[in-house]
Amino acid sequence: MTYLEFEKPIAELQAQLDKLREVGEKGKVDVTTSIQELEEKIDVKRKEIFENLTGWQRVQLSRHPDRPYTLYYIDHLCENFVELHGDRGVSDDKAIVGGFGLMDGKSYCFIGQQKGVNTKMRQYRRFGMANPEGYRKALRIMKLAEKFNKPIVTFIDTPGAYPGIEAEERGQAEAIARNLFEMTNLTVPIICIVIGEGASGGAIGIGLGDRLFMLENTWYSVISPEGCASILWRSAEHKEQAAEALQLTAKNNLDLGVIDAIIKEPVGGAHANPKAMVTTLKRAIKKHIKELSDLDADERIAQRIERYVRQGRFQEAEA
Repeated sequence: MTYLEFEKPIAELQAQLDKLREVGEKGKVDVTTSIQELEEKIDVKRKEIFENLTGWQRVQLSRHPDRPYTLYYIDHLCENFVELHGDRGVSDDKAIVGGFGLMDGKSYCFIGQQKGVNTKMRQYRRFGMANPEGYRKALRIMKLAEKFNKPIVTFIDTPGAYPGIEAEERGQAEAIARNLFEMTNLTVPIICIVIGEGASGGAIGIGLGDRLFMLENTWYSVISPEGCASILWRSAEHKEQAAEALQLTAKNNLDLGVIDAIIKEPVGGAHANPKAMVTTLKRAIKKHIKELSDLDADERIAQRIERYVRQGRFQEAEA
């Protein structure tokens, strides 16, 4: 397992535990009591560290190399997943995946950013940063879900929309804006879940729905801490200060009314026990899709619009 800087005390105890087990196996010595004591120390230390995480530490956890990505969740949540490709206009953007699958016998539409599980795949997926055709592909799949009356679940995990010149030439802003407009009026239930990073327009491009959730160790903001620090302090070294100022954690967003709920992660993060995370996620998805499905489509759309109207403040100028 990969340990982050603030997890060093846990890593040191784990190293002691591994060494103790090795001694017990090679020397045929009974070290059961010592092992139990060390395991208890590790559990206590892990709880102590993860109960007092800073904003920057949660950002680090959201980027953990062992953290489950969109395709992991899709593969473990449902059977017979059929991925759909292409926007029918330019190409098939690999940064966004989507399709249909069965979860406990019920058909769902799943869409999300996919970062890639190793260096080669991350380059192939552009680290989950989609071009306009990625958002147009997502919208095409959403429209199919609406046509066949299938609920939509989106997984958000991106450092932002792709910032290349070609993306701007092909209408990056228009593609994201179009998705927001269309998702507002989709007649099927939509649940959006931040499973890692949720940055800027790249996140909201598939993030407008009836319910918006964040996993416990994720972040959701208009800009990354490094980007904010580079603008305000002209140096990314102030990223920790920026992370606190942005109020980007799940708790911050819940307090601000941006999200509807926080989905708890296993102690140590989603990567510490991915199977348990999948179980928790499935329970939340099924519960809220059931609640939303019981509503009339027009009522659901009205509530969807209202939840976003409540978040902003505006004033109409007199003519």
